[in-house]
Amino acid sequence: MKRKRYSTEQIVAALKQAELGLPVADLIRQLGISEQTFYRWKKQYAGLESDQVRELKQVVEENTRLKKLVAELSLDKAVLQDVFVKKIPRPSLMKEVVDYVVASHGYSQRRACFLTRQHRSTQRKPSRRDPRTEVRQRMHEIVATHIRYGYRRVHILLKREGWHLGRNVVYRLYREEGLALRAKRPRRRKMAAHRQTRCQPSRVNEVWSMDFVHDQLSDGRKIRMLTMIDVYTREALAIEVGERLRGGDVALVLNRLVYLRGAPTALFVDNGAEFTGQIVDLWAYHHKVRMDFSRPGTPTDNAHIESFNGSLRDECLNVNWFASVADAKARIEAWRREYNESRPHMALDGLSPAEFARKTGPCEEGTRLMAVGN
Repeated sequence: MKRKRYSTEQIVAALKQAELGLPVADLIRQLGISEQTFYRWKKQYAGLESDQVRELKQVVEENTRLKKLVAELSLDKAVLQDVFVKKIPRPSLMKEVVDYVVASHGYSQRRACFLTRQHRSTQRKPSRRDPRTEVRQRMHEIVATHIRYGYRRVHILLKREGWHLGRNVVYRLYREEGLALRAKRPRRRKMAAHRQTRCQPSRVNEVWSMDFVHDQLSDGRKIRMLTMIDVYTREALAIEVGERLRGGDVALVLNRLVYLRGAPTALFVDNGAEFTGQIVDLWAYHHKVRMDFSRPGTPTDNAHIESFNGSLRDECLNVNWFASVADAKARIEAWRREYNESRPHMALDGLSPAEFARKTGPCEEGTRLMAVGN
């Protein structure tokens, strides 16, 4: 016998017949139900009228609808938290957000547009913007060669090659291609008192600054680098590489530079043993060079060489794997020449020849001026 399902109204009507005097045995035989089912109905629906049954049914349906709505709203909230990490500035980028919602969360395009407040006509309109494929490819080639270059230096190199692009356009393409590298800089404590201003050089070859940088070869051996720059022009004068560099090696490098350029007026150095030893002290006395030492624990007193060392480590040491000391010397010297001759420097880019000469001052024949800033 096929089982029949009764609505709530039919159940209430059957219970009314039993209340009016119809025997229970005849009623369950007419309905085709068991006695247990009848008493279960009576326990659940006894005393209800037809109007009350309809109201109860409406309440149940409304509760079901509200539960579904709450579930949808919770899902929409989760989707919004997934896609809206920050404000989307342009409708063209919002297209990618809508496509992501459709692909990842199974939404229809209509619902995804409603959720993200994107107009459907804007979503469906094809983009007519030039994709600038060649520029993007060239930017990838530049960044592959110079891993730590930001968009400003990439923009300068593109201008040198003849690309007529604004800096904002280069920044947008740089970000869209995912070429940006974020380097977290440590927060430095503010000094309690301002130190006295050190003498500022006013011409080329007046003040030099030097320091040591440490690294290691591929086999784990330690190497040291003596870096030296001209404080006025920021030119990298020399980078001496060796496994062990002492005060005598510092004096040899200084003698070589003095032979090529002449002696400076002052040397900015820290309090390392190589700079405070007798050999360098005798060299400074012989050439009448004033040794200007940094205060202990204050590397900002020699900020120019610290900035140069940061560029050296960021653009050369961290992106190369040295097999030997000779290999390290060759690669570091190549980077020094590139730093001096072709690396974009923000402070001098775009200057007229007169402004360039005024900033840098006269240079010796064969000496290429480098940048005023790292």
